[in-house]
Amino acid sequence: MSKDRLIYLALGGAGEIGMNCYVYGYGRPGKERLIVVDLGVAFPDMETSPGVDLILPDISWLVERRDQIEAVFITHAHEDHIGAVAHSYEQLRAPIYARPFTANIAQRKMQEQGHPEDAVQVVSPWPEMVQSGPFSVSFLPMSHSIPESSSMVIDSPDGRVIHSGDFKLDETPLVGEPFDPELWAEVCKGGVKALVCDSTNVFSPNPGRSEATLGPDITDLVQSAKGMVVATTFASNVARVKTLAEAGVRAGRSIVLMGRAMKRMVEAAVESGVLTDFPSVVPPEDAREIPRENLMLLVTGSQGERRAASAQLSRGKYQGVEMKEGDLFLFSSKTIPGNEKGVIRIMNAFSEQGVDVVDDSAGKYHVSGHANRPDLERLTSIVRPQVVIPMHGEHRHLREHVKLAERNGMTGVLAVNGMMVDLSGNQPTIAEYIETGRTYLDGSVQIGALDGVVRDRIRMALNGHVVVTLIVDDEDEPLGEPWCELMGLPETGSSRASLVDVLEADLGQWLARAGAKTLRDDDKLQEGLRRIIRQTALDEIGRKPEVTVVVSRLS
Repeated sequence: MSKDRLIYLALGGAGEIGMNCYVYGYGRPGKERLIVVDLGVAFPDMETSPGVDLILPDISWLVERRDQIEAVFITHAHEDHIGAVAHSYEQLRAPIYARPFTANIAQRKMQEQGHPEDAVQVVSPWPEMVQSGPFSVSFLPMSHSIPESSSMVIDSPDGRVIHSGDFKLDETPLVGEPFDPELWAEVCKGGVKALVCDSTNVFSPNPGRSEATLGPDITDLVQSAKGMVVATTFASNVARVKTLAEAGVRAGRSIVLMGRAMKRMVEAAVESGVLTDFPSVVPPEDAREIPRENLMLLVTGSQGERRAASAQLSRGKYQGVEMKEGDLFLFSSKTIPGNEKGVIRIMNAFSEQGVDVVDDSAGKYHVSGHANRPDLERLTSIVRPQVVIPMHGEHRHLREHVKLAERNGMTGVLAVNGMMVDLSGNQPTIAEYIETGRTYLDGSVQIGALDGVVRDRIRMALNGHVVVTLIVDDEDEPLGEPWCELMGLPETGSSRASLVDVLEADLGQWLARAGAKTLRDDDKLQEGLRRIIRQTALDEIGRKPEVTVVVSRLS
């Protein structure tokens, strides 16, 4: 009989930032009892995933082993950790555990998808333990840019693993629990087999700054503004939202929350008790009656999202409010790589309106929620694990984090998505390679990355599309000429004639030459018509469009 083993497997989040999904297992190979830590999403872009709503980890490996799953644990309520919980529930049907604020967000997501809210169970932090098969699991408070973020203490018959989740070492976070080095030392004093650790800011050389350091600079900025002030930040950064609101109140301004996510996060924080003494707010419909110099709007859309409040304000009115010359717009956030174009588009739109735009290029109005290099070293020195396994980072982050661990005398394991690590004994090994990938939420349907839907959409976006319709009578003769409908193509080509006329003329000539055998065979007809369209379009406009041929036969 094979010996029991302790395994770690990332299905998302290791080798990329976002879409976090991590699996721990204990038992005989292939028969392990499993727990899942986080089920998150990534966000699409028009270049690689046009029209897609969300990107989810491919959890096929888990679905095949659904009967082995004991539970799902959610470290915190950021979308890249919690966003797939409701979308995956039907497939996994495992109980979900989270702390109150995170559970509040998860329960709302479950309700929206028609799943039972009580599948999400609220638990208290350390020292409370949740027994899940061979595992005992506890939520260990850790500071981050969202309330009640927790690391996971995972005890197994083969030792203790600490899964850091996203974290920073902030002892004055304003909202949520501060980092408590004494508590961490107490938890780790019995020995830790592995620290599975956030790697996002491993290249940042200076210690991270506390959330509490931002208040004075933000207050000075708001007090110096002459017109209306609008500020955006991550809606989930409840501490920052509170800091911004308090700065507005100190400047004698009424506070207005705009954007569904902003309101939802503040409501969840108040309901779960993590946010107290939040300044009173004014409904957006009342904002129009307040002098501009006495208004401060806190809005969604710090990453340039086209439908968020920031983008809508940049294009005109939003909920009856509009920006004017002399107003101030503050980005109290960092632009996530890949979102630069959307953010710059909004900045320029505001500039054209005469609005003064302030970002965090000077480092005064935002601090990261992730541990910088010295903070990673500090946490590792407290935990003193046998093994460090970097996660939550691109490949370059993971590789650098392994080097950092090894420089500090510890074993580092570079394990990207799909690499199953056997943590049994004293020497970790790569046990298996699992095929991983992503799925897309496209409207209300989940589709696989290899299904071809997104690929076809990209090809249509790049090349345009032509629909050819041909009617064939009951004697296998064309009934009139074929006709074309063009989408995403110019009206005229190199011949200076109408492109649709040129295409239809060439199709007609080809049909006139086609033999009876071709006219009786739909496949040959479709292939011939498609080939003519692509060749003629190439000659006329230098591009081969996507072609759909519809052959209708009269019976």
